[in-house]
Amino acid sequence: MELDDIDIRILSELQDSGRLSNVDLSSRVGLSPSPCLARVRALEEAGIISRYVALLDPEAVGAVVSVFIQVSLERQSREVLDVFEARIADMPEVMECYLMSGDADYLLRVVVRDTAHLRDFIVGHLSETPGVSQIRSSFALKQVKYQTALPLRGEPKSAPPRPPAKERSRIKPSARLRGGRPADRGGRRKA
Repeated sequence: MELDDIDIRILSELQDSGRLSNVDLSSRVGLSPSPCLARVRALEEAGIISRYVALLDPEAVGAVVSVFIQVSLERQSREVLDVFEARIADMPEVMECYLMSGDADYLLRVVVRDTAHLRDFIVGHLSETPGVSQIRSSFALKQVKYQTALPLRGEPKSAPPRPPAKERSRIKPSARLRGGRPADRGGRRKA
């Protein structure tokens, strides 16, 4: 499916807020509700929109420690890789797992409650996985950036991002449009 500018705007809005009603989404992307809904359904059917989720606050659910773990395997045979990947898929603490080039075979991002939980995870689960030869972990001290929205190719760059509703209400009246035309500093309408 080839994405046009309207598809890109739809995807951008849904990545920002998957709970938008079709009416709100259609007004944000400049379509009437019926064609907007048809486009969303087409994006879903094409697998471009794979699912809708709720993002949780990690601290609110007790998952406060992020750890990056490098795992080296005894050997890189297809059988060993398959066993490792199947075991990792069943470990809820593992948020992400990547097969890597370089020194380690895999890089994991793990979220745990505390260091005791991490110890139990490494000793009781990860190190017991067949084929694992070396485990190196690093704690994240601070999350500098976390983003779930993917960059979209061809994303229209002409329109600046919309400020959140709270910030839009703080815009000074003199900065808003008057009578459908921009106002100058004295509040007079420009011709």
